[in-house]
Amino acid sequence: MAGQRAENAVGLMTSMTSVFPGLHPETYRPHALHSGERAWPETNCYVDLWIEVLNSSGAAPEAMLGFTLAQDFEGDQFTFFKVPLEDLEALYGIRATELAIYDRVERHVEVQIARGRLCLIEMDSFYMPDTRGTAYRQEHGKTTVAINRLDVVAKRVEYFHNAGYFHLEGEDFDGLFQLHLTESDPPFLPYTEFARLPEKPADEAHLRATARRLAGFHFSRRPRENPIRAFARVFPQQVETVAERPFGFFHKYAFNTLRQVGANFELAADYLTWLSSTEFAAAAEDARRISDAAKSVQFQLARAVARRKFEPLQAALDPAADAWDAMMTSLAERL
Repeated sequence: MAGQRAENAVGLMTSMTSVFPGLHPETYRPHALHSGERAWPETNCYVDLWIEVLNSSGAAPEAMLGFTLAQDFEGDQFTFFKVPLEDLEALYGIRATELAIYDRVERHVEVQIARGRLCLIEMDSFYMPDTRGTAYRQEHGKTTVAINRLDVVAKRVEYFHNAGYFHLEGEDFDGLFQLHLTESDPPFLPYTEFARLPEKPADEAHLRATARRLAGFHFSRRPRENPIRAFARVFPQQVETVAERPFGFFHKYAFNTLRQVGANFELAADYLTWLSSTEFAAAAEDARRISDAAKSVQFQLARAVARRKFEPLQAALDPAADAWDAMMTSLAERL
């Protein structure tokens, strides 16, 4: 894979180099973990882009999902789950670390792409057309993308984001890379990681053995208290406060609570099924029960905000909390 990439790291590239030269936004097909038939077709920007990057590299993204077993409730949100960088290296041989940004962002990106390295950058969704209807040209917000192809001269970039592979150009390119700023305007230097990809994908035997080991590690880091019951205790009061805020705040709250826990455990079910559809069948089913319950409660949440009736919300989470207990008991017998 890496052998197909250009290795010239000197200066800026005028041609449109890429890490994965065979990808095109018009023909790209997302991984099955992003199927529209799923309860949560998208999870969060960081995990979603790694699913698609791994898929594009020929590796199974399911193997990285052990971290889903350790999700907790953090008092005001569920853990914004992310694949640990050390897991990426252990499983796939991908070495990711922070990239210092001391020059223009696009110059750093060009150099790294020319070396066959993928840059993951926090960017402003205000300039990203794939967020049309939510953030594009409506509000500024940070989101992580992985840039595969960049042409500064033509002002065009192709990137992984959420559940797909997209492109933008022209004025959006100027905004994304802050080309509209003057010499006196201080630029925003985003947090950036870059990933060195291996020459070839890890073989399945290695992936399964390593993923099984990581399952035990992440299970040992699980919350000692049922996180869904902890959430249920404060859920009605939180929603009562949310109801007093502008309606747009509702979506942010739902994303960081019900969507994060629901999407996390839908991925946990896929992970356990990938590890062993027989050994972990019961635990995977419990994980799907959590995911489905979170989806259902999200609709109840919208009704509660509209009607200003919040008390029933605490009991609404009981099926998910019971499923978490059952899932952890089942896994404790096997991990």
